Amino acid sequence: MNGEVTIRPAVRSDATEVAALLASQRQHLAPWDPRREPAFFTRGGQRARLSQVERDRTAGTSYRFLILEGGELAGEVSITNIVRRSFQSANVGYWVAAERCGRGVATRAVAAVCTFAFAELELHRLEAGTLLHNVASQIVLDRNGFVPFGVAPSYLRIAGAWCDHVLFQRTSDDRPRPLGVQALARRITFLADPQ
Repeated sequence: MNGEVTIRPAVRSDATEVAALLASQRQHLAPWDPRREPAFFTRGGQRARLSQVERDRTAGTSYRFLILEGGELAGEVSITNIVRRSFQSANVGYWVAAERCGRGVATRAVAAVCTFAFAELELHRLEAGTLLHNVASQIVLDRNGFVPFGVAPSYLRIAGAWCDHVLFQRTSDDRPRPLGVQALARRITFLADPQ
């Protein structure tokens, strides 16, 4: 399963393969995602979602990519909520299949999407958020030069509950300088409880 990690735009014709992967990863993703209707995990549900993805890409408001490892579908990475003019900012999101976690797949996919965002889209700032206890995702962001800058209380509804998130950012001027796991944990602990 180890192989080169690449990303490519998600398109409507990927619906069957994406639905199959999402269905197989349903339990793995449940603690990190909003609650999903059963139709989300079907070919029809993904076809509708990927049709919207294509419209958003055409409009320039978001870009969703499939993550491939050794040519096999491994997950998704996205740039969403693009705001232009004086802001030039967007959000980054990603997920990787459970059996591919811990091997640098997400780290390499996020690196590729950052290159696209800064070089191709000419964005200035990227933001990402993680649940407070999602250490693996925080490490992915740290390795890509994202810096934690705050905690947003009740930021997103995840698995049916409003959850606090650590917010990270990276600008086009930043050079990736990872804090490392221990320094990152101390910084997040301080942001979550500054007393």
